Amino acid sequence: MSDSRLSRRAALRLGLSASAMLCAPTLLRAQDWNADADGPVPGQVYQPKVQRNTSSFRAAQWQDHFDSRKNGVILCDTTSRVVHFWNEEGTIYKLYPSSVPLTEDLTRLGYTEVVQKVVGPTWRPTPSMLERNPTLPEVVGPGPDNPLGSHALYLSWTYYRIHGTHDTRKIGRKSSSGCIGLYNSQIQELFDLAKVGTQVRLI
Repeated sequence: MSDSRLSRRAALRLGLSASAMLCAPTLLRAQDWNADADGPVPGQVYQPKVQRNTSSFRAAQWQDHFDSRKNGVILCDTTSRVVHFWNEEGTIYKLYPSSVPLTEDLTRLGYTEVVQKVVGPTWRPTPSMLERNPTLPEVVGPGPDNPLGSHALYLSWTYYRIHGTHDTRKIGRKSSSGCIGLYNSQIQELFDLAKVGTQVRLI
């Protein structure tokens, strides 16, 4: 009788463990999805969580890409689809999920810098964008329909920006015509941390 009870108890424990193992990934996926779907909490840095629209994350060191941290440095990783920021003093490091260009043709890699900071930027399609889609509006002012979101860091390369987006579905995806996009709450944080002259590299 006792052997039988022990066997049933052991089987029950094994069954519960197996059920827990089967349920855990589902719960984790649900938590990840909800965190992504609900959008970021202001002031909190998110890493991409939904595998369907992100690539594998790669750690980075600023020393591998810049000679110094003068004026702060921004590294945009178009493979991992994240943006790294280090301040000049080395006391602040931030990591943000980002959108990246749709194709290699639209992707410009290399060194540039922040040349202008704009709150409530005005968007104008580039000549190549109009060539691909002549129905685009000539100009879109600040507001919820603006593709540049709430803030933009203008780079020394013509037409290239690190900017926000009102369409959070784009984050973690190949979805832009060349720019790097962040959640509005996170571009606002990066906007406050960066300055004109902040070094930028796209890899």
